[in-house]
Amino acid sequence: MSEPRAGVKTLGIKVPDALHAQFTLVAQLDGISLNDAALRAVELYVSTKRQEPDFAQRAAAALEEIEKEAAARRGAIEGLFGTNPEQVAEAAKPATSRSRKAGTEG
Repeated sequence: MSEPRAGVKTLGIKVPDALHAQFTLVAQLDGISLNDAALRAVELYVSTKRQEPDFAQRAAAALEEIEKEAAARRGAIEGLFGTNPEQVAEAAKPATSRSRKAGTEG
């Protein structure tokens, strides 16, 4: 099995038999692989969705929700370690400890 390339995700989908047969035939007639045909289908879907009148508004609402969640998490972390970014960074550093030698107790 080959390793995935950087910046590429693998997507597995279940397709009804009849649709798969049609999809395979269309890809063969176009002289492209199923992978390339699926990639074109995903690109077309994304492009089509971008053209919808309310899509930008829905994306902006999703971005706002992400920002709210990030602010809440930031607040929780600052509440644990203080509001100073340096304090949070210092607390996040791994603790250094001496390792025990075999046969000795600490």
